[in-house]
Amino acid sequence: MSNLSSKWIKVSEPFPHVLLVELSRFWQAYGALFNSISEETSDVRAVVLSSAFPDIFTAGLDLLEAGDLAQTTADADSVQTTDPARVALDFPKLIKPFQEAITAPERCLFPVIAAIHGIVVGLGVDIVAACDIRYAASNARFTIKVHYIALPRGYFDLLTECESDMGTLAYLPKITGNMSLVREMAYTAQFFPATKAEQMGLVSKVVDGGRKEVVAAALDLAKLIATKSPVAVSGTKRLISHARDHSVAENLEYTSIWNSAMLQTKDMMESLVATKTKRPANFLPLNYKFGLKSKL
Repeated sequence: MSNLSSKWIKVSEPFPHVLLVELSRFWQAYGALFNSISEETSDVRAVVLSSAFPDIFTAGLDLLEAGDLAQTTADADSVQTTDPARVALDFPKLIKPFQEAITAPERCLFPVIAAIHGIVVGLGVDIVAACDIRYAASNARFTIKVHYIALPRGYFDLLTECESDMGTLAYLPKITGNMSLVREMAYTAQFFPATKAEQMGLVSKVVDGGRKEVVAAALDLAKLIATKSPVAVSGTKRLISHARDHSVAENLEYTSIWNSAMLQTKDMMESLVATKTKRPANFLPLNYKFGLKSKL
């Protein structure tokens, strides 16, 4: 997996069909990585996302390292003569790349499991909210903060900071189902422990310990998922996400259309034969273009 790793993101394959992604710093490379995993690997069936740092989940968002963003900002003289409305219309071009990177795990065909530990502030909640499953170490502490992104000097004379949300406020009301609690946490930016995160539905499991223990638990889950039909798991992910954003009637109709194609998979017969003969199932690679001879 060395070809997928970069300066700030380490990618390894601790078990067959399971990748471990360890973040040191976040930027658009995060989104590009998940795109690469989806398009350039043959048979990834689950990914565990963790932090490379021992005590915190994220290192924060350093826009000074974001060369692309700096290049898109205007110099002070030109901004002074620009219509504010037109500046406002242009501003989403700066934010959308971040939002698209954050939501990259949701667009993957395979499940992404967040292994969370330590302090999780602002951007960290954005990141884990877009993952399929969230496990938290017992030492994890969360705060739902909107982010104040310091723009390069000269972009605005009157504003030195810009409030922006990268996904937390979109995801959490649907994840937790408790609008009152989400509002309370967002308005106050209070820290809350892993046990509270489990109670509110943000995480599905609290693991005693820290980074080592929660990553191990997440990898165990990923290994189990990797033994299942990748077509079935991928389809289930798609249908659950669709159900979240649509009515029951719309989702049932979508499911019937989806299954008309997906139930023809050879995975069903392979699963039945494997169960009957008491052997591990040997499913075809999820990424069809690589064929049977591909290797990760």
